[in-house]
Amino acid sequence: MNASAARLEALTRELRLQWQYTRDQWADAKSAEFEQRFLQELFATVDKTVAVIDEIEKVVAKIRKECE
Repeated sequence: MNASAARLEALTRELRLQWQYTRDQWADAKSAEFEQRFLQELFATVDKTVAVIDEIEKVVAKIRKECE
């Protein structure tokens, strides 16, 4: 699971960088609307998802340890 979380973080980081480049070229009301409507929620959801994956990994590790 940690590998999946790391990959998700890396892909999201790349998307953020690409969006920043795009925003430098496309700076109008529509770009701001697009960012607010789609990307802000996406980035927030990814951050929450990565945190949940970390918590799940901790629980799974604890279960494995208790089952040994």
